[in-house]
Amino acid sequence: MKNLFRLGMLARMDRKLCWLTALAASLLLAGCGTMRSSVVVEPAGNNAQPAYRHADRAAPVARTPVPGGSYVVLKSDTLYSIAFRNGVDFRDLAQWNGIAAPYTIWPGQRLLLAPPSHTQAPPSHVPAQAGVAATVPKPPAAVPATGFEPVPPPTTAASAGATPETHAPAAPHPSSALPAATATTSVVPVAGVPAPAPAAVPPPAPVPVPAAAGGSRAVNGVHWRWPADGTLISRFQSGDAIPGIEIGGKPGDPVRAAADGVVVYSGNGLVGYGELVIIKHNESFLSAYGHNRKRLVKEGQRVSAGQQIAEMGSTGATRNELEFQIRKDGNPVDPLGYLPPR
Repeated sequence: MKNLFRLGMLARMDRKLCWLTALAASLLLAGCGTMRSSVVVEPAGNNAQPAYRHADRAAPVARTPVPGGSYVVLKSDTLYSIAFRNGVDFRDLAQWNGIAAPYTIWPGQRLLLAPPSHTQAPPSHVPAQAGVAATVPKPPAAVPATGFEPVPPPTTAASAGATPETHAPAAPHPSSALPAATATTSVVPVAGVPAPAPAAVPPPAPVPVPAAAGGSRAVNGVHWRWPADGTLISRFQSGDAIPGIEIGGKPGDPVRAAADGVVVYSGNGLVGYGELVIIKHNESFLSAYGHNRKRLVKEGQRVSAGQQIAEMGSTGATRNELEFQIRKDGNPVDPLGYLPPR
């Protein structure tokens, strides 16, 4: 009997042990499930978005490396020359500073050379709203803004390079016509003799535009031609401080526009380039012409491919040469990949 009693006690203890083991296992599984579902992404502050959402609002990628810092505009600067000097695309520079076309700037204005961060104040050029004072005063009326403005074509015969326009004399009113004048100007037909044909008026002579030697080559919608007739004396090296090609020649040799465009800089404010001309061909391409002896065009002037824009010289160089560059989206490219072979 004692053995049977012990066996019953052992059986009941085994059942309790199994029940306790099962209960512990179920509690352990429930606890694990609670830990996996308890991770919550909390916002960084009141009414703020979670940190992982900031990637959705990433700033646009710049077309060129971002130099950083800022630049104070000088009197002879344009937005294009500042972008050219710092190796950035003019559209990026305008966007970073909130400047709309025609990209007007003024001396003393400070421009950001990088996208504005969240901790930076708005650019000083942004005009104040109604009732709010601007942080920097606008340029005085006596100081012209140094931006790019289109230049209207000449309208008088006295303008340089313009062809005098021929105007036909106005016909006299019938009531004021004199009989004598009518008799001297009228032609009386004679039987058997054909009437003389009216004298042809020659059209006005077109303005001569010197053409560069060689043909043209269309690349990316731009028709390129050689800007000078001299010998190629230096090729493009991407690591150079002034990346372009050099074309030799004599002092005063013509320097011509490599393609149609608008002059966006004409000056000598960029160190190492001497007398420099920069032409904008479209939203992607600029071309530059340095070391000139004399510049023949001004900012805002529209030029044609092959039109003379300067005289070759040695300003900013040790020999007479043309420093020629092509930049695509602010990046220097090898001009020989765009110019026609010769």
